[in-house]
Amino acid sequence: MTAPAHEDPSGISSIELFFDLLSVRPSPRFRWNRPAVFLLAAALALPAAAPAAVGVTEIAGKDGGPVTVFYPSRGEEQPLKRGPFTLDLAWQGAPVRGNGRLIVVSHGSGGSPWPESDLARALVESGFVVAMPEHRGDNYKDMSAVGPESWKRRPAEVSRAIDAVAQDPRFAPLLALDKVGMYGMSAGGHTALSLAGGRWSPALFREHCEAHIAEDFYSCVGLATRLDGGVLDGLKKMIALAVIRWRFDDKTWYTYADPRIAAVVAAVPYATDFDMDSLAAPRVPLALVTARQDKWLLPRFHSDRVLRACAACERLADLQNGGHGALLSPFPPGLSGLVADLLNDPPGFDRSVLPEIDRRIAAFFRAALRRKSSQATSAPSIPRHASAGVRSGRDLRRCEKDRAA
Repeated sequence: MTAPAHEDPSGISSIELFFDLLSVRPSPRFRWNRPAVFLLAAALALPAAAPAAVGVTEIAGKDGGPVTVFYPSRGEEQPLKRGPFTLDLAWQGAPVRGNGRLIVVSHGSGGSPWPESDLARALVESGFVVAMPEHRGDNYKDMSAVGPESWKRRPAEVSRAIDAVAQDPRFAPLLALDKVGMYGMSAGGHTALSLAGGRWSPALFREHCEAHIAEDFYSCVGLATRLDGGVLDGLKKMIALAVIRWRFDDKTWYTYADPRIAAVVAAVPYATDFDMDSLAAPRVPLALVTARQDKWLLPRFHSDRVLRACAACERLADLQNGGHGALLSPFPPGLSGLVADLLNDPPGFDRSVLPEIDRRIAAFFRAALRRKSSQATSAPSIPRHASAGVRSGRDLRRCEKDRAA
């Protein structure tokens, strides 16, 4: 007689054979529920579920600009053309449940979602939904409000992006929005520091530029002009300071809080206009990614000042050969002129380290967003990775102590 499908000819059931392979025999005192045993054996024989694709869609923001959303999807990834980028994504693919958490990404000045889509992919592959609002007056289509004018409204735009996702029937059932993560780079890093509890003032921006216009010229004037060592450099600095003094005499302290934001990562952030005392004990876990060769926002005036003020903050990575655009991935092709000088990779920078940094960011958010609120003031420790050119926060703080000694 042919043996049943769930048994071999010796009469040993599939589940018992499974225990045999593990060298663990079920106890003879255990009373087996044979139908349940067969269902379990069948489940053990099923192939593993295929990983979800990365879906992408756009939803209308509450202030008129679109919010681009990346998410786990059951759709099929296809080449998607966006500007100069061709990305493999499941456009309008049906969402599937991930880990139930949302990360909002704030782009840099003149930015768009696409140069941060590799980070979005890493976050989605960790189970997150990722929302990227387009900042009004400071995006690739409209740069009419770059600088402090945009910085005043960016944090509220992050909040409205959360609201927009919360009201979308595709995503609302899949997310718990009591704890939301937030990542920002450059001007987006300024937004991140604001949402971590920092307070800033246009008057501090002015004071910094008055004191350091020659050293930190591009953080004061952006892409308006360059210093080239010529005879006109002095005139350029004088005109820049005159404009800054005229435009930025506002001594108001700007703060913003959204209780849903529960963890923040600031990458190469604009930070010189912050009151560093306000960042000494952030209201949520705060981590930074820094780049030693950043010529646009010199670390000693920006990210390093935050880390010196904030003992609880974590430096997830320090790119020894990385410039200001190191974390843009995919990197925008065809840059030229001053923007290319400030964003292009310095010689020797190895972009193969970026996936590991994206994984560290995802790990930081996984740890922070599952932590109880009573633990929200301390950042988790991220395991050290030995990639060349990348140091962990623990290594760097040890180096800083050594230099001080």
